[in-house]
Amino acid sequence: MPTYAYRCRECAGTFELLRPMSESGAPAPCPEGHQDTVKLLTTVALTGSAAGPAPVPAGGGGGCCGGGCCS
Repeated sequence: MPTYAYRCRECAGTFELLRPMSESGAPAPCPEGHQDTVKLLTTVALTGSAAGPAPVPAGGGGGCCGGGCCS
C-alpha cells in the first residue's frame, strides 16, 4: 500500500497515512482531530543497481550517432 502525505490547514502539521490507492482521495483527519486537511503532492524515488554498463547495440560502437562519428 502506498503512503500519502497530508497537511492540516488548521494546525499546519503534516502527517502520513498508509492506505489503498482506492482511498487516496478520502478525507484524512489530522492526528490532532482537525478535519480541514489537504493531500500533498509527493515524489517517488527509485533506487537500484546495475551489474555493469548498458550493453552496446549491435552494429555500432557509439550511441549518439549510430557509430558513424563516435567510437
